[in-house]
Amino acid sequence: MPYIVLNFDNVNNSLQVGDIVYCSTNMTNLGGFNSTQVSNTNLIGPVTSIVNNTPLGWDITVNHNSLAPTPVPGEFISFVKDKTANTSSLVGYYANAKFVNNSKTKAELFSVGTEISESSK
Repeated sequence: MPYIVLNFDNVNNSLQVGDIVYCSTNMTNLGGFNSTQVSNTNLIGPVTSIVNNTPLGWDITVNHNSLAPTPVPGEFISFVKDKTANTSSLVGYYANAKFVNNSKTKAELFSVGTEISESSK
């Protein structure tokens, strides 16, 4: 498969190598939100590298699915986590979490949840 490089000003902090990238086309404005049909969403391929080229932004290299059209500016790019690498809960006796708001505007966190089960005594 050929590789393509997608450039963004900013990316989601949880994006990692191995995540699967999708591209949605034919966006319409519905109630103030951009919307599209599921049939207009194409699998682009897995992320192979993530490079922060500040001040140019982020370069995301994707192993491009040759059956999918190449994304063009203005289309919506999304990603999903690789289920084979992200299937279990936290393991261990404790966990630390850090929440970062890297935007310049105020943001509120509505809810935080976790799944905890006792694994040893």
